[in-house]
Amino acid sequence: MTFAWYGHLKFKDVPLWQVIVISWGIALFEYMLMVPANRLGALSGWSGFQLKITQEVITVVVFSLFAVLYLRERLTWNYAMAFVCLLGAVFFTFGFRRG
Repeated sequence: MTFAWYGHLKFKDVPLWQVIVISWGIALFEYMLMVPANRLGALSGWSGFQLKITQEVITVVVFSLFAVLYLRERLTWNYAMAFVCLLGAVFFTFGFRRG
């Protein structure tokens, strides 16, 4: 989804309708991977909350690489601290037994 949603930012001269069509084509491929992954995770005993928190952390890691390498943006301290907060969410999600 990262490339589908943000890859077009380097091509601001491409008409919006074309960007939308291309982005939906890219996103379809990822949905075809994500839906089965969520199903397998749920069948393995993960809760919806656990699946979503995990997805968000993966998304931030992938986006951080994408922003630095593709968009040539800087990863500043405040973004790094926001990521640390997400790791705290992982701790609270998986660090305690479900009640």
